[in-house]
Amino acid sequence: MSDVAKPSVLFVCVHNAGRSQMAAGVLTHLAGDRIEVRSAGSLPADQVNPAAIEAMAEAGIDITKATPKVLTAEDVQASDYVITMGCGDACPIFPGKTYLDWQLDDPAGQGIEAVRPIRDEIRQRVQTLIDEIRAPRT
Repeated sequence: MSDVAKPSVLFVCVHNAGRSQMAAGVLTHLAGDRIEVRSAGSLPADQVNPAAIEAMAEAGIDITKATPKVLTAEDVQASDYVITMGCGDACPIFPGKTYLDWQLDDPAGQGIEAVRPIRDEIRQRVQTLIDEIRAPRT
């Protein structure tokens, strides 16, 4: 990550319809334009999980315009941090990137009651990530 370029984060899960979309929404909400945010999935769904949209709206974060996107090697290459959430071996590995694997419950098929704790855990992890980006490891 250079001093000139804005740090970038890619969130990846299988369907890019729940966890990665919520994480991207939280990071965009908390960091504004200080961090470039991407999300993608190894097998993207047709739409973002409605329960994820509802849970995020409760937290004051609008992800209604988000759409699932397919994961590409270019997405990974363009990112400083790659956060995986259950995408398994589908996530390409490139040297020089910081990879973190977040073990989170999958909100697919879950109601809002089950999605809220996932949202809250994502928010805590994103805040920790922001702190790490501000003070990178030496």
